[in-house]
Amino acid sequence: MGNKMKRKGFLGMIILVAFGFFFFLLLGVVEDPAAQTKPAEKVKPVAAKPKPKVAQKLIVASGTDALTMDTHFGLDAPTFTILDHMVESLLELTPKGEIVPRLAEKWEVSSDATEFTLKLRKGIKFHDDTPFNAEAVKVNFDRLLDPKVAIRYRFLVAPISTVSVVDDYTLKIKTKAPFAALLSNLTHQATAIQSPTSLKASWDKAVAKPIGTGPFIFKEWVPGNKFVMARNDQYWGKKALLEEVTWRVIPDDASRVVALETGEVHVAVRIPPFDIPRLKANPKLTVLDAASVRTIYLGFNCLKEPFNDKRVRQAINYAVNKEAIVKHVLGGVGRVSDAAISPGIFGYTPIKTYEYNIEKAKALLAEAGFPKGFETTLHPAVGRYYMDASVCTAVAADLLKVGIKAEIKMMEWGTYLPSILREKDQVEHKIYMLGWGCVTGDADYGLYTLFHSGEWPKKGMNASFFKNEKLDQILDAARSTANPEERKKLYKEALTIIHDEAPWLFLHSEVQMVGVQKNVKGIIVHPTERVIAKEAWIE
Repeated sequence: MGNKMKRKGFLGMIILVAFGFFFFLLLGVVEDPAAQTKPAEKVKPVAAKPKPKVAQKLIVASGTDALTMDTHFGLDAPTFTILDHMVESLLELTPKGEIVPRLAEKWEVSSDATEFTLKLRKGIKFHDDTPFNAEAVKVNFDRLLDPKVAIRYRFLVAPISTVSVVDDYTLKIKTKAPFAALLSNLTHQATAIQSPTSLKASWDKAVAKPIGTGPFIFKEWVPGNKFVMARNDQYWGKKALLEEVTWRVIPDDASRVVALETGEVHVAVRIPPFDIPRLKANPKLTVLDAASVRTIYLGFNCLKEPFNDKRVRQAINYAVNKEAIVKHVLGGVGRVSDAAISPGIFGYTPIKTYEYNIEKAKALLAEAGFPKGFETTLHPAVGRYYMDASVCTAVAADLLKVGIKAEIKMMEWGTYLPSILREKDQVEHKIYMLGWGCVTGDADYGLYTLFHSGEWPKKGMNASFFKNEKLDQILDAARSTANPEERKKLYKEALTIIHDEAPWLFLHSEVQMVGVQKNVKGIIVHPTERVIAKEAWIE
């Protein structure tokens, strides 16, 4: 394996947005042409009027706030999007699905994928002036692997047996068994490298502020309102052009659009589909779109009746018209799911789409002992996913047709996610809405923590409390097999079991729609649902 490992896919639909060329403003002094007609007369040069300088302070409107300032304790894409500008991972996944150097500039992998040697960049310091070196990286791994620290994404590095410092800038990682997904996992923001000084001072609790090596430095966080970062003028790489980036929290879709149209913000995420034509017609705005690796689903609590019965879960999948939701609720901005992960991810295989079949749904419900349906609750979060409230309303309307009355209980994102990730005896949810972006490009990330029974909360993210022993064995085998073709076969088998067992109502994959002021250049809409402003500027 070399410095770059290509990952095919991301649907082939990824649109990397890069607008124009970068213009420097040159302020010079020119002579008055009239002076040429009076050679004997001394004429003072006339300075050209400088154009007013545009403040390089970008404002991005998001639907939800960050949940933490400690990347190891992160849970969600909005948090990781913000922290990624300040805290850097060892490797990076490009919008084209390639693994490229970041803090690690080179790497070598043993033929059996059990030994990984990383060569680190030199001359880098954390924002607190702590040196970046192999010992600093080891401290991060020690914390990620410490079972006393409540890290949800430990599964990304759990197969690691030892991490050793070879020299100041060389690190050797050994795994208990072949672990082909490790390089992909080291692109994940949850494994990003923070100052060891700050970690040692707050080992088992979230750090007070993010201290990384990135192009921006933490400035201010007002929870529920805004997150502000300032340019790091000592950055080791290409310096940011923006002086400051503010992430504003605007949960309501309509309000985000208004803020964009009035110029209150420069960028707005998750533009509602029926606003898109109007925004595209606005000469001051543009709408960027990019295929996403995020799958949207409604998960069932498989420990609670009646969702402990596979027939009920399958019935709900047949009862919901997913094609109509994509067409009429999302305005065509999406793709109906045919597997638990999106196309283009390594290990993806199309399994099937549950057809819209009310009679089949009713028959399954009757067989399960619910011929007249039942009452339940449906928990979505405010402002987190594309048209989430409208999607849940459409689902509830379809369920009524088969006698299932689902009461929708909207919650604020900061409260919602921790509530559905509590332990089995503490959770209240019966049906919940989440999305999962397979941001490493590998099926291990998209399946292991969501479906393996060893990943139930509080340890992992299997909020459905789903358990299937055969699936556990397959997922364990797939992550400990070096042969890519064998891994593909295992993941096809895993996806088949998941679809048949139906711990989710499989909905759709998102397409990201982001509104941007036309004078903002260099914004990247990444397939991993990140808006990247590291190389952006305001013209």
